[in-house]
Amino acid sequence: MKFSALTILRQALAGNLGWPEQWRSPEPKPAYDAVIVGGGGHGLATAYYMAKEHGMRNIAVVERGWLGGGNTGRNTTIIRSNYLWEESEGLYEHALKLWEGLSQELNYNVMYSARGVMMLAHNVHDVQVFKRHVHANRLQGIDNEWLTPEQAKAFCPILNIEKGIRYPIVGAALQRRGGTARHDAVAWGYARGASALGVDIIQNCEVTGIDRDASGAVSGLRTTKGDIRTRRIGVVAAGHTSVVMAMAGVRMPLESYPLQALVSEPVKPIMPCVVMSNTIHAYMSQSDKGELVIGAGTDAYTSYSQTGGLHIASHTLDAICELFPVVRRMRMLRNWGGIVDVTPDRSPIIGNTPVPGLFVNCGWGTGGFKATPGSGHVFAHTVARGEPHPINAAFTLDRFRTGRLIDEAAAAAVAH
Repeated sequence: MKFSALTILRQALAGNLGWPEQWRSPEPKPAYDAVIVGGGGHGLATAYYMAKEHGMRNIAVVERGWLGGGNTGRNTTIIRSNYLWEESEGLYEHALKLWEGLSQELNYNVMYSARGVMMLAHNVHDVQVFKRHVHANRLQGIDNEWLTPEQAKAFCPILNIEKGIRYPIVGAALQRRGGTARHDAVAWGYARGASALGVDIIQNCEVTGIDRDASGAVSGLRTTKGDIRTRRIGVVAAGHTSVVMAMAGVRMPLESYPLQALVSEPVKPIMPCVVMSNTIHAYMSQSDKGELVIGAGTDAYTSYSQTGGLHIASHTLDAICELFPVVRRMRMLRNWGGIVDVTPDRSPIIGNTPVPGLFVNCGWGTGGFKATPGSGHVFAHTVARGEPHPINAAFTLDRFRTGRLIDEAAAAAVAH
């Protein structure tokens, strides 16, 4: 059913009793042309573009929990493309351009809001790094601009720019096209679109093994819902990628860390944009419901826990209260964590593996949500054709052997 004003009116007049399920929930078939492991935004987007642009309809997405229940439903929904290196700029700008028309593409409101992302500078090092990003982005035709402290406060009036605070603000970099989107709507929109194209979406189906034939190529999956034969497997499992890839005998250069976020009680609009501070590992935006969405950096230890250390959240709130004194008396409603997979150069891995028929999309660290449509689009090309899309050609697993790294540690220094 296509969403439109006329459809909504008709359903309202009929008592809203005619709405169908948003996607099918079939039992797995014995065999598929390709299987995507991971039912988050990236995995669902991959399946959608494989079906839509590459004509592959005999596809399954297997998810051990529920759709969007992993990092897709736990992140803080920030979107931007102001990365440093050309490879990253190409990937994230490709994603941002897809974001701008995604609601129309999916016929599903993903609530993309280009409210602007402002990154604060607190010292000489920050100024040098962010100005370098501004110039690099402009060379590639990507919007980014430098602001004085006064201009930053004009863009976000509740920002504290007093010089006597612990980390005074000496400037900021602003990407006006950056913003936010609704994370669960993104997962649901891609799931609905993929299902309509014939993709089987199988929830509560955990992968327990990957089978390989005599030549070493993948031949199927073992799951809690039975064995599935397939010659192509795309692993998009975020913080559990290392676990899944080990089933095929592939060791990944990844570390998994807990990453925390929290939200406040809802208030009337006070935060017109997204504000980030890499130096003090804190950032904040405001949701459509009025909650202040606050995020921190990763915990200091590797873990598969989704809780994290209380001191990390406390440190972040200390910084938030100094940057935005108006929020000091607000109450926090809930706190949660996710599991992020981090590569040595803080850039993702998207491509083939040493195992024929096995492909991987991982290593997004703290910034995977912003790349969701672009990641799915280029990974769909990679899995469908067996070779990387030009945009993700540099993001190979092999770069950690050759040394051709894409160091985005400065751009990815805080959870975003």
